[in-house]
Amino acid sequence: MCRNIKTLYNFDPPATVEEVHAAALQFVRKLSGFNTPSKANEAAFHAAIEDVTAVAKTLLDSLVTNAEPRNREVEIVRARARNIKRFGPKL
Repeated sequence: MCRNIKTLYNFDPPATVEEVHAAALQFVRKLSGFNTPSKANEAAFHAAIEDVTAVAKTLLDSLVTNAEPRNREVEIVRARARNIKRFGPKL
């Protein structure tokens, strides 16, 4: 769907409210097709972001796993390795 939305579940430390909000913003942008809404749609756009943020936070707080939490630094290194394999090294 949207490559900018990252997995936020089961990380140590847990996802922050800002990270959940950023994912909600990307989701609403993708659904609406607007990067920034017109004045006529601005209230609905921002309300949708807040609603999605609240629902996503509830979901993340409700999920249960027996797996060990993932380390953010390790996941960043893995993502960079995948990008180099896919796109080649930066020049």
